[in-house]
Amino acid sequence: MEQLFYRYNPWWENKNFHHQSIERPLLIEKTENVVNQSLIAVISGLRRIGKTTLMKQIIYKLITQKQIEQKYIFFVSLDNYLLKDQSLLAIVEEYFKIHGLSYSEKVYLFFDEITYKEDYEVQLKNLIDSYHVQIVISSSSSSMLRNRKAHLTGRTSTVEILPLDFEEYLQFKNIKIKTSDSHLFEKYFMDFLVTGGIPAFVLNNQIEFIQNLVDDIIYKDIAVLHHINKTQVLKDYFLLLMERSGKQLSINKIATILKISPDTSSRYLELFAETFLISMVTRYGKTNEQVLAPKKIYAADLGIRCFFTGARDFGSLFENYVFLKLKHLNPKYVYQDSTEIDFLTESKLMIEVKFHNESLSEKQQKLFDNFEKCKQKTIVRNFNDLNKPKLFIGNKV
Repeated sequence: MEQLFYRYNPWWENKNFHHQSIERPLLIEKTENVVNQSLIAVISGLRRIGKTTLMKQIIYKLITQKQIEQKYIFFVSLDNYLLKDQSLLAIVEEYFKIHGLSYSEKVYLFFDEITYKEDYEVQLKNLIDSYHVQIVISSSSSSMLRNRKAHLTGRTSTVEILPLDFEEYLQFKNIKIKTSDSHLFEKYFMDFLVTGGIPAFVLNNQIEFIQNLVDDIIYKDIAVLHHINKTQVLKDYFLLLMERSGKQLSINKIATILKISPDTSSRYLELFAETFLISMVTRYGKTNEQVLAPKKIYAADLGIRCFFTGARDFGSLFENYVFLKLKHLNPKYVYQDSTEIDFLTESKLMIEVKFHNESLSEKQQKLFDNFEKCKQKTIVRNFNDLNKPKLFIGNKV
């Protein structure tokens, strides 16, 4: 394992190590805060969204800013086949032997794709109990993290990586707009709504990247992991989800279209959410309403959605983007008397999304004006409006 570990940890030999990547400063700051506040920092999110890159950037800052000696930092990707039969404890023991470390010395352990280890939560607990460690882990499956946290209660904090927002998109594209050319913001924003915010796709614009990404998630993270043989049904299901993004979803209708049972339809929907391909928004109301009412569906990334549906319905794409900006505020949708308002956050900010010159219907206007269970109301029509309500601030990741 020694040779493999040296490949994963080039800073052990290269004292001038520098990870060549574009930084997302607010995301790095948020993650550093989580690392400082908990024994185990959890980085979650869609495949290829930048979890590994973020880990390497944190490592670089530990070396350059906190002056942590290189040998005390260990990174390994647990989806490597050569490590399939090795426990976390065996991996860490080998790392300690390589550098002749004592158990009393503090080390920083970075485990990429932690859920590839079946009983990782028990092993992490043993590492915390037996070593002087600070641990950072990543995962592309929310359920495998959620279902195994009992052993780690009170020891973890989580950061979910979201796609690039518009400002970050401009940064990654190296687009700088002069004040005298501010009219160009609109043009670039429309491009952004089609391209989305997956860093590798934004940088390389290789259309097959999106197809390969979704195929990997459907085959590796859903079909293989959950023993589902009908992969074509999964792909058809996902296409229907993309076409219905921003709308209330009927599990029974999708079941009828695909000729599967409602239970299977419900299970597939959960699996797409657990792998971060979609997000589900519940209806505002009493607990039974939230459980029984249809969920609204939003795509994890605008580029993925456009790949499957084409660049159309920019109003719906914009609503999807607003949701991503609001996701940290746990929004719900409001539905009364067959009339819907897009979002009501847990901080009681009500938001209706109307792209450009769209107007509220008479019923919507009435519901919007008369709804009393909120502290603030706003209509969002363009990217500039996203910076007006102060409650949006803080979701630049």
